[in-house]
Amino acid sequence: MTERDKPDWSFKERDVIILQELASDPQLSSRELTAILDSEYDIDVSHVTVSETIRKMREEGVFREAIIPNEEYYIFGLFEFKFDPEHFAEEWRAAMEYIRDDEHTLFYFLSDGEYQWKSVMMFRDREQESRWIHEFYKRHGRVVSNLRNSVVHNVLKFRTDPEIFRRLRDET
Repeated sequence: MTERDKPDWSFKERDVIILQELASDPQLSSRELTAILDSEYDIDVSHVTVSETIRKMREEGVFREAIIPNEEYYIFGLFEFKFDPEHFAEEWRAAMEYIRDDEHTLFYFLSDGEYQWKSVMMFRDREQESRWIHEFYKRHGRVVSNLRNSVVHNVLKFRTDPEIFRRLRDET
């Protein structure tokens, strides 16, 4: 995220509590959040204000929402891409956009080290995953000297812990 993409948001204590509660239960309605704010935090606010706050935070990019299917429907894999420097200058953008925009890509990020692009991808089965790798190498094999993929199984935690917002709340 660049500085210009960074959300322009001044957090109030109420905002951070809303994030904490939504992380704990994303299905809470604004009325339920209003009741929690009142009973647990002694914050008196209308459900309309809570709803508007959530909408504005979402629009500003304070948090993102994603639909993530249950791992019983898809298999997940960690893909790591090592570059071939000889063809990097001419072909990196097309390969990067191919990965980023692919329907199988759940999470895509840059890192340091030998494998500089990483993605978490999801497929219906190992055969579909194998076909994707084959097709990727056919299209972009000149820019990637190695694609390392690892099976992600036994997912033990897949959510944002509400406590992560406590530090943010302490900073406001």
